[in-house]
Amino acid sequence: MTPDNTTPHTVSRRTFMALSATLPFALKARAASSLPVGLELYSVRKELQRDPQATVRAVAKMGYQCVEFYAPYFEWSEAETKQMRKLLDDLGIRCFSTHNNHSYMTADNLARARDKNLILGCKYMVMASAGKEPDRLDAWKAVADALNSANEQLEKSGLHAGYHNHEPEFTPVDGGRPIEILAKNTKHSVMLQLDVGTCVKAGSDPVAWIRANPGRIRSLHLKDWSPDPAKGYSVLFGEGIADWKGIFDAAETVGGAEYYLIEQEGSRFSELETAERCLQTFRTIHPR
Repeated sequence: MTPDNTTPHTVSRRTFMALSATLPFALKARAASSLPVGLELYSVRKELQRDPQATVRAVAKMGYQCVEFYAPYFEWSEAETKQMRKLLDDLGIRCFSTHNNHSYMTADNLARARDKNLILGCKYMVMASAGKEPDRLDAWKAVADALNSANEQLEKSGLHAGYHNHEPEFTPVDGGRPIEILAKNTKHSVMLQLDVGTCVKAGSDPVAWIRANPGRIRSLHLKDWSPDPAKGYSVLFGEGIADWKGIFDAAETVGGAEYYLIEQEGSRFSELETAERCLQTFRTIHPR
């Protein structure tokens, strides 16, 4: 007879309870390990302008699981938007979010942008910047108000607003950082999309920022940065100074990350080769 009065084919109550206790953590780890990685298509902007469908096909062939369209998508006709959605479905990839000019989030344009995002199957409409950045810290509250207003309208259709930072949001002004004003004054359902490279260049710690805003960093732009003036943002993913392992750990255990997006300003390689090399490095650094 085996210990705990079990047969070789049964599980003791003690073992069952131990396994049950670890199950939520196992499921959480499994969910984190399956986060899709995509490409912000600004990274291949010249190719995208030349032939959008061929570019998306090439990106999917590399192994990217999702894409993020940026501002030009707004000018597509309804038929063009539906054709792109069909292509995404045929390729088995997703578009979880779009990158939008701040004007797309205004009353004049929000319905048009919303409808295109719904066709594409998106979950988030991300404001790519505030446009002309406010010159006073408290003036960023107006940007937060605009995000809340857009989010309130988008929620009626199952979408949410988001905000994408650049350097100014992490650059101290009047004794504080604009990104903190945005985080404090927007609803929790407004996503804070973290651009890692610009955060690092501004001298901020992306890991600390993620941990300070649990559940709100639902997507990240994986852009690296080097302090070498000759390199800057032109380094490939993994060639800069960002602490990617620390960032991934914080994003998946605290930040609420749902998907990653590699972004590249440009490099020593062609746009498509750059995208492929960055994905290969991502798979090495984040092998799960």
